[in-house]
Amino acid sequence: MSSTAWLDAPGPVRTGEEIDAASLAAYLPGAVPGLAAAPLEVLQFPSGYSNLTYLVQTGERALILRRPPFGVAIATAHDMAREHRILSRLHPVYAKAPRPLAYCDDPSVLGAPFYLMERIEGVILRRGIPEAMVPSPELTARIADGLVRTLAELHAVDYEAAGLGDLGRPAGYALRQVEGWTKRYRNAETNHVADAEWVAAWLRGNVPAESSAALIHNDFKHDNVVLDPHDWSRVIAVLDWEMATLGDPLMDLGTSLAYWIEASDPPEVREARLGPTTWPGTPSRSDVVQAYARASGRDVHDIVFCYAYGLFKVAVIVQQLYARHVSGRTTDPRYARLIDGVRALSLVARQSIQKGRIDELW
Repeated sequence: MSSTAWLDAPGPVRTGEEIDAASLAAYLPGAVPGLAAAPLEVLQFPSGYSNLTYLVQTGERALILRRPPFGVAIATAHDMAREHRILSRLHPVYAKAPRPLAYCDDPSVLGAPFYLMERIEGVILRRGIPEAMVPSPELTARIADGLVRTLAELHAVDYEAAGLGDLGRPAGYALRQVEGWTKRYRNAETNHVADAEWVAAWLRGNVPAESSAALIHNDFKHDNVVLDPHDWSRVIAVLDWEMATLGDPLMDLGTSLAYWIEASDPPEVREARLGPTTWPGTPSRSDVVQAYARASGRDVHDIVFCYAYGLFKVAVIVQQLYARHVSGRTTDPRYARLIDGVRALSLVARQSIQKGRIDELW
């Protein structure tokens, strides 16, 4: 499929998430080299639940602006300086990381830290795309292969050479992640979800031995990659680096598998999907694991643990978002039913653990 008709495009800014265009217009010429003063048009990319993403059009130049959600005070979870630093060091050695342009920590500009980066135009495949946009099964399989190869490629980046050796602490990574996400779940808990409790306890008691370390994305899925509009099987950019760190690449794969909902999964699980992984031609989760093993040369041991961990982590993130709705810190209507996603993800994790596999769970 080759068409610019499906380029990812922003829409109007959501109510309550407006930014001060006049203040931004005054800031930009002194912050972005070569940018002249000009009236701004600000639009917003509507998907995503975490950091907010805007398109800033100034004259002939289009920039991407990223800032934390309104009403959130967890600096470490929405650290704009960290995300900007990652891109600044990674882009020179990994071209699929967008080029950052400026970082601002002056709250007088927009009321919160933010950064600007280049816009990369392309196709982003999300849940609920128009029927006419759905690719053929053959192309769908090639798209999936492109994603898997990109993940393996990312895990092969020399993070020391990129100056990112201080990004995380690989030793003890798995145990810290299980304990950390369990603590986050407790802090954000609103409803008792028995399956989530069971999975958290199992993960804590079954942490595998240390694996190799790599630069990991921690949120790698269809809607965080940009595809070449003329060849959808080619990934041209990887977005949303806010959770990137150094750690176990198989746990990064596990997180990606958590988003890989299959057509054979039950309705409540399919309803919770965030991406287009139920299309005909999409490989199964087991096929994805084998493709990753071939592309990376890594031993894909302990994949059930990694998959269950990925599901639990995503469930915790969804729970944190739902807690924002319950506390009234967001009016976004998409948040109102997120507790159903917490239950569904926890159920799948428990099924996978009890059956000892990642496919054919029902």
